[in-house]
Amino acid sequence: MLPHLIAPGFALLALASTLAIAAEPLRITGLQRCGDVLSAVQQQWCVSTRGLAQGTPGVHLDGHVLPAARVTRDGDTLRLNLDTARLDSGPLWLQDAGGQASNPVWLSLKASHVVPAGPGEVAKNMDGLTTYVDLVSLLIEERHDGLQEARRLADKYGAKVVGAIAPLNVYQLRLPVSDLVQRDAMVLRLGSEVSVDAVVIEESAPEKGEEREPADAQARPGGEEWAANRFMDAVNFYQRRIPARDAAVPVSPVRIGVIERDVDFDAPDFADYLGPCRGERPRTCLYARDADKPDGHGSTVAGVLAARWEQGGNTGFLRGLDPASPGFEVIVERNSDAGITANIAASVNLVEDGVRVLNWSWGIHRVGAKNVEGDEVDSLVRSGLAMSGYEELLEEFFLWLRKEHPDVVVINSAGNGASYSGTDEYRLPSSFVTEQLLVVGGHQRSERPVAVDDPAYVVKRAASNIDARVDITAAACVQASTAQADQRGEVHCGTSYATPMVAGVVAAMLSINPRLQPEQLRLLLRRSAMTLGGEGDFEPMDAEDLTAPILPSERNYQLNDKDVGRSARLDMHKALDLAVQSRDRVR
Repeated sequence: MLPHLIAPGFALLALASTLAIAAEPLRITGLQRCGDVLSAVQQQWCVSTRGLAQGTPGVHLDGHVLPAARVTRDGDTLRLNLDTARLDSGPLWLQDAGGQASNPVWLSLKASHVVPAGPGEVAKNMDGLTTYVDLVSLLIEERHDGLQEARRLADKYGAKVVGAIAPLNVYQLRLPVSDLVQRDAMVLRLGSEVSVDAVVIEESAPEKGEEREPADAQARPGGEEWAANRFMDAVNFYQRRIPARDAAVPVSPVRIGVIERDVDFDAPDFADYLGPCRGERPRTCLYARDADKPDGHGSTVAGVLAARWEQGGNTGFLRGLDPASPGFEVIVERNSDAGITANIAASVNLVEDGVRVLNWSWGIHRVGAKNVEGDEVDSLVRSGLAMSGYEELLEEFFLWLRKEHPDVVVINSAGNGASYSGTDEYRLPSSFVTEQLLVVGGHQRSERPVAVDDPAYVVKRAASNIDARVDITAAACVQASTAQADQRGEVHCGTSYATPMVAGVVAAMLSINPRLQPEQLRLLLRRSAMTLGGEGDFEPMDAEDLTAPILPSERNYQLNDKDVGRSARLDMHKALDLAVQSRDRVR
């Protein structure tokens, strides 16, 4: 061999590798509480990064640069030591010595956090579902000091308190068990404690949180599907009506929480959200961890709200309102990968951080749930044991929401099991009956050459869950984001993507009239709705029905109105118009 000849080649390869690394964009891929997660005053956060250059970058939180003494680096991970008495929740982003800025993520300094199970801490249960072995959450009765009681029980059973959703009196324990037999025995003992309302067992592997079905040959690109909800008419109305010279409408900023993992900031749809967002001129802001592909579930859901226009991929409704908007903040956050419990922890933090609209594009069925054909649902199922715990957890969340934050509304997907959304114990969270939960079904364009307001303009999407618990439907098929500009994205379908359509228009309605309460929002959505399907007769739901039927009271008490008895289809334009009118009527 000739080392003196080979060495230059290696040098060139090393140089090329160094340049490639240097060219890699700076991204925040993970943000987790670390250290003592129960500490409310001094919090430690671990920030996982990609493309981090040499040295420690500047760390910006809510418009302030953190002191260097508060930041330490270990490889591609940064550890932040934060004093919550001096800081507020807000967007966090990094800037390296070369001036490159990362994607902004939302860092909540609120107290709710649960930890996920590691690869060796899960097992298959009797239903063949992956479940946590040694991590459970206790719902402590409200008359007890939750943390004190959780620590007492932990000491009694040799466990350790490792997480909490303090506003709900929920505390996560790591049990001294090594298999499901031992876990179930300890769960029975914990459940018999007089101070424990429920034990929540997590089933996830890890949790996908996705409710997406394959697109079929009839599915059209998002823009064509969205015509059924008058998407462009709504954007044009907002842009013209809000700043109208003779009767301008004052608008207020609105914060939206999206319970998803991440968004791909390398995609052209989101590339201009890097670094600081807040400026002199209001605009839509997007905060999220970075994803590794443009067409993931989180990117598609968030894209319906915030994607940049005319990049070939998705098209964000709120982004389209920017010329007249007060500034919408879209926060994509999931707390951790600890399944449904993490979804609730993230939701509690976001609500405490000022979110008015929560987008829940997720849901679960109980094992044994039947679809409209009588067959068992086989996607996103959980055991009866897990469902009972989730039901108690969700009930506590909505009780807390009603008591502490009655103006917050949760928009939830009906699901894609061709099943029933409101069947008690078989579908969560959509089966809950509360004014603060709106449930969204999905429709798609028909092949009929009729006007947009004709019920035959769309048809029920076969996979969409149905029944009277569904409040309204929206287009189920959207165009996903792409890696390159001007490419046509793959069409994704599911009620997951109908949900942010409704969440977006609800946020816009609240920007017009912040006094609107959840029950008023539902009423305006259904009063303004177009319809779909055949004439209704108020008989029990069948496979052709989709939502609760339009009532005479939602059509000025006209019993003979052509819409009465039909299913409700979102009309974004008319909903915004009614929101403007409500400013003079809602007290």
